[in-house]
Amino acid sequence: IHGATFASEELSEETEQSRPQVQVGDPFTEKLLLEASLELIKSGHIVGIQDMGAAGLASASSEMAARAGTGVDIDVAKVPVREEGMTPYEILLSESQERMLVVARAGHEDAVVEILEKWELEAAVIGQVTDDGLYRVREGDRVVAEIPGTGLVDCPTYTREGVESDAVKALRAWDPASLGDEPEAPSDALRALMASPNIAHKAWVYDQYDSTVRTNTVQGPGGDAGVLRVRGTKRGIAATVDCNARYVYLDPRKGGKIAVAEAARNLVCVGARPRAITDCLNFGNPHKLDVYYQLAESTAGMSEACDRLDTPVVSGNVSLYNENPAGAIFPTPMVGMVGVLDDVSKTIGAGFTEPGHAVILLGRNTDELGASEYLKVLHDQTAGAVPDVDLDAEKALGEAMLAMIDEQLLASAHDCAEGGLAVALAESAVGAVGGPVGLQAVLDDDLPGPALFFGEAQGRIVVSCRTDAVPRVLAVAAEHGVPAARIGTVGERGGDVVIDRSGGPGIRVPVGELVETYRGAIPGIMEAPTSSGE
Repeated sequence: IHGATFASEELSEETEQSRPQVQVGDPFTEKLLLEASLELIKSGHIVGIQDMGAAGLASASSEMAARAGTGVDIDVAKVPVREEGMTPYEILLSESQERMLVVARAGHEDAVVEILEKWELEAAVIGQVTDDGLYRVREGDRVVAEIPGTGLVDCPTYTREGVESDAVKALRAWDPASLGDEPEAPSDALRALMASPNIAHKAWVYDQYDSTVRTNTVQGPGGDAGVLRVRGTKRGIAATVDCNARYVYLDPRKGGKIAVAEAARNLVCVGARPRAITDCLNFGNPHKLDVYYQLAESTAGMSEACDRLDTPVVSGNVSLYNENPAGAIFPTPMVGMVGVLDDVSKTIGAGFTEPGHAVILLGRNTDELGASEYLKVLHDQTAGAVPDVDLDAEKALGEAMLAMIDEQLLASAHDCAEGGLAVALAESAVGAVGGPVGLQAVLDDDLPGPALFFGEAQGRIVVSCRTDAVPRVLAVAAEHGVPAARIGTVGERGGDVVIDRSGGPGIRVPVGELVETYRGAIPGIMEAPTSSGE
C-alpha cells in the first residue's frame, strides 16, 4: 500500500519504517502475465486492458473508464487478495505486482478466465462498466465510494518558478584548461576509464537475466543497442536506453538534448531508424526552485531533440522527490528509444571484426573536455561546459549511417560517448568478434591531449570496413555532409591498442590488459569484501 506516494517522499530516518511498502516483483509470473495478455488481445474476447501500477486498481479502473467516457462499478469483496481483513481503501490502492485489469466483452468472461487459467494465473470478475459516469465501489452490498469518475483523472496543471543554482553556474564556468594541455600518462588514463563503472563491462548485471527472447534475439546486451527479429518478416526492432546525468546537472537543456541524440546514435549504429521514445524522469523535489529548473529545462531539451529527430514520446513516467538528507540525486531523465530495421540481416555490432580492416571516424573532434568521465575519474571534477550538440548534424550522421549499413559497407560501428574517442576505440578492440584485437590509430587534430583522447564531443561514430570500401564510405559521408577520415587499422588478435597523435604522447596498452580491466572492474567492485570482512 502507498508505493507511489512513498516513492514521492524525500527519504529521512522517519521513512525507514516505510521500506516494506516497496513492492517486490516476480519475473516468472510477470512473463506468464505478459504471454496471457498477448493471447487475450489476439482472442477478441476483450475490449480493453491496462496494467496496475501506481495507485493500483483505483488508478487503472478510473483511467480506463474516463478514456471510454463511461462509469464503473467495482465490488472489492471479489478482488483476489493476499491478506485477510484488507479494507476497501487498501484493496483499491494496493500496488501488488503482476496484475492486469481487463474489460471483457459481455458473455465472454468464462473464455477470458479460461485463457488466464491456462497460464496458471488467478482471475476474477470484479465489476462491470456502467453508463452513468460514476466511479462506484462496493464491498458486497455496501456502497463505500460513489463519485463522478472524471474527478479522479482530470488533474490540475500549473507552472512553477524555476531558478538555476548559482553553485551549478559556477561549476559550468570552470575551465578544464586549468589542468594543463596533457594528461599525465594517457595510457594510464585509458586504463582508469575502462575500469570506471560508467564505462566498464556490465555483464555482471545482465548475465543474471535471460536475454534470449524466444530465439528472436539478434544482438543481445553489451553493445550500442539490442536487436530482435520480427518473426516471419525480414524486419527487426532495436532498443536502447541513455542519459548522462552529469550533463543534465551542469546544463539541463543541453543534457536533455544529448540524451535523445545519443540514444538515436546508438540505434543507427546497429542499422535501425529511430522511431519513438519513452522516458523516465528522475529528479529531486520539484518544489525546490533549482530542481524545478532542471526538470523544466531538460524536458524542453528532450522535446526539441525529439522533434528534430522524428522520435515522438509515446509513453513515460516520472519519479520525483528522490532526495535524502545529503541532497537530491543528479537529474536523470532516462530515454528509452526504439528503432526499426527493414532488413535485420544487415545489422552490425560495436566490435571490430577482422584484422586489417580500416577504422574511420565519422564526425569531428573538438576541444570539449567539460562534464567528461575523464574529469570525474582522473580529477574528481563534475564541472566544465557540457559539449555542444548540433541536432541537424546528428540527423545527417544518422542518415549517413543508415545508408552505409544498407549498402553493407561497414563491418562495425560504435558511437563515442563516455570516455571519448580513446574509450570508443578501446571498446571496439576489446569486444572484437572472434576475440580481442589490437589497433593502430593516428590522430592529427591540433587539440590538447585530454580533449582529443577523452573529450566527449557529440556526433561521432567509429566505424570499421574493408579497405576497398573506404572510398565509398567517405563518399557516402560527404553526400550527407558528415566529416569523415580514416584514422587507423584494426590490429592482430591479442595485439596492442595504439593511439598516437602528432605533437604529444600517445596511448599504448596491450589489449589483453584492457580486457582484464574492462571486464573485471564491476565484478571486482560487487564481490569485494565489506569493511566487516563479510
